[in-house]
Amino acid sequence: MANNRSSYNFNNVEEIKSRCNIVDVIGRVITLKKAGSSYKGLCPFHNEKTPSFSVDEGRQSYKCFGCGEGGDVISFVEKYYNLDFMEAMEMLARDYGIELKKGNRDNGRTKEYYEINRLAARFFYRALREHNNPGYTYMRRRGISDETLNTFGIGYADDGWTTLTDHLVKEGYEPSKLVEVGLASEKDGRYYDKFRGRVIFPILNTGGKVIGFGGRIIAEGEPKYLNSRESSAFQKKNNLYGLNITKDYVKKEDRIILVEGYMDVISLYQAGIRNVSASLGTALTENQARLIKRYTSNVILSYDADNAGQNAALRGLDILYNEELRARVLIVTDGKDPDEFIKAKGRDAYLELADKALPYGDFKLLKAREKYDFNDRQQVLMYIREALTILRGMKPVEADMYIGRLSKETGISEQAIRRELENSSDGDRNKGFESVFSKENGQEQTSEAEQQLLKLMLIDSDYARLPDDIKDEVFNDRISSSIYAAIQAADKGERPLDMNAINDQIDVECSQMLQNVMSKIIPGDKEKDIYDDCIRFIRLQKLRREDAHITVRLRDPDLDPKEMEQLMQRQIEIQKSIKG
Repeated sequence: MANNRSSYNFNNVEEIKSRCNIVDVIGRVITLKKAGSSYKGLCPFHNEKTPSFSVDEGRQSYKCFGCGEGGDVISFVEKYYNLDFMEAMEMLARDYGIELKKGNRDNGRTKEYYEINRLAARFFYRALREHNNPGYTYMRRRGISDETLNTFGIGYADDGWTTLTDHLVKEGYEPSKLVEVGLASEKDGRYYDKFRGRVIFPILNTGGKVIGFGGRIIAEGEPKYLNSRESSAFQKKNNLYGLNITKDYVKKEDRIILVEGYMDVISLYQAGIRNVSASLGTALTENQARLIKRYTSNVILSYDADNAGQNAALRGLDILYNEELRARVLIVTDGKDPDEFIKAKGRDAYLELADKALPYGDFKLLKAREKYDFNDRQQVLMYIREALTILRGMKPVEADMYIGRLSKETGISEQAIRRELENSSDGDRNKGFESVFSKENGQEQTSEAEQQLLKLMLIDSDYARLPDDIKDEVFNDRISSSIYAAIQAADKGERPLDMNAINDQIDVECSQMLQNVMSKIIPGDKEKDIYDDCIRFIRLQKLRREDAHITVRLRDPDLDPKEMEQLMQRQIEIQKSIKG
């Protein structure tokens, strides 16, 4: 069988291996049972009655101890389906929604980036261990021991303009390569180090390759933290800081504590809490959630106590929930971040907070309630509206658990809450107490997905044409639907649009939202990905609304048996679609 491995670039291969969980792929064709830290089953490549086929989720590999077959997820698909390498890649990419970049061969570039990063990490590492430097002094002042510095390979970049560049040029690398990998910058034909006067945190993938760096400034200045630019070697959405070191502890504890920053990971690890990792300073992504799922299904989000941290926790919860991970939120007291808390209170106090971490629904409803004054009946109704939005995003059984709690909190009967949940699931915005949130109350909310879509429509006319199956499901509130209608009226297929023409068609409240939409930053290379994410999210919400509506209908004691059977069958189909 031909093995045309050169037809796809190295980065495609790495993304396939990163995103396609080998347990899921193999589990489609043979029955796997958990056995210790791995999975066991009957080998599909030879006849056997006693399972000798083992799948290691952490290493993303398989091995048959009977016939000797073994490899990774790509080689399994090749052999099982009798495909060549290209065909196996295409099958996995199709199943997992991965875009393969044909005709854009890597030609060893990513491997070269890994090697450059490895040499840079060694250089930074040695520089810190000279001890007589601000980087070492800073880390010791933060309470980090030599042992921990060594474990994480912490380094130091001095404040010279070309120290690292000069070193790597002597190693035989062109300065332009250092720019590509994000270690140098260029101006007017002159090259200089990107990281200067900083403590350096090497970032490794779970395979142990140095993919990038984070740098914390020591003196005054901005930005406080600086990361490597993204490249074929370094994609933040696919990796987590420290997981290369902590993954075995995560598997052993069967839970991961996810924090925001490098120092949080390092401080918790040094304190003896080693099942920890961080999301590289970005919002948690689906790919990161899938990476976590290889090692555990239990996640504790331990983000900073400020508004930014708590909002990040809310967003992270939704990502984890949609990936069917059991997520909870640890609330750090006294307004401290995990690094500060662990140093002030110690390991046991932190673990006590971890054990009291709030489940998905509890945390989301708590953050919603904090916005409203329960002495004001109008604000109680506003809280109910937001709470119902949260419940619609849950599985029906989970949502049902919270209806009684909402009733006790607000004094509104469970029956009324269920009826309102059904009405809002039907798309009827004018029934029950939903009607109190009218235009005059100024409480209409445009979701983040809607705002992102509106921004994309302003960028490119292709995004202004919504898929037929959801075009009536996207812009439901007055503000977003008014802006959408104005964009359609002004759209002649060319960009930029005449913003004055759009503003002439909308009122002041809509104009304010439009300004907010226009201020959003969408990277040029991410437009299609963001559009696809928004459409996928809206389809998912549509399914969940239908699912919740069916759940309410099935509670009707007078429901016709034939209709009940039809509804139950439809709900099974919906839940399969949601899971998929």
